[in-house]
Amino acid sequence: VDDHPLVRQGIRAFLEALEDINVCAEASSGKEAIALAQEHVPDVILMDLMMPDMDGVETTRRVKEVSPRSQVMMLTSYHDDEHIFPALRAGALSYILKDASLEQLAQAIRNTSRGEVTLHPRVASRVIRELNGPKDLASPNLFTELTEREMNVLKNLAEGFSNADIAQKLSI
Repeated sequence: VDDHPLVRQGIRAFLEALEDINVCAEASSGKEAIALAQEHVPDVILMDLMMPDMDGVETTRRVKEVSPRSQVMMLTSYHDDEHIFPALRAGALSYILKDASLEQLAQAIRNTSRGEVTLHPRVASRVIRELNGPKDLASPNLFTELTEREMNVLKNLAEGFSNADIAQKLSI
């Protein structure tokens, strides 16, 4: 889902050349993405953050309502708190920056399709900093609504542990 045709076409061409990834649709807007997600129920949806009709956060929220089993992977150039945390709260499982290599993108899609989190290192560092608490008491902790167990799972994900490792480690 990206409002730029060149981006969509380039990513699609790359992904269609891979034997283990199938592209079922592409959308140029949030509204189109919601309809296509409901129709196709894809395993993974690549989502841009900035689009003219509906941003990626709201689109992610609505996509997760109509296709809850679809995993959303943000693919964007924005890596600040104002973009990362709302996207993750809306239901994005992974967050990749557009400076990733094509191989990193393909691996992130594979991981996300298995329900594994992939965070760009700059994003992971922001998540870890937030989980460790604000340095300035005037800054709110963006994860205060998470339980202690959810915080432990999120910390382990951000540190790169697989779902199986976390389950074993936390005795889930």
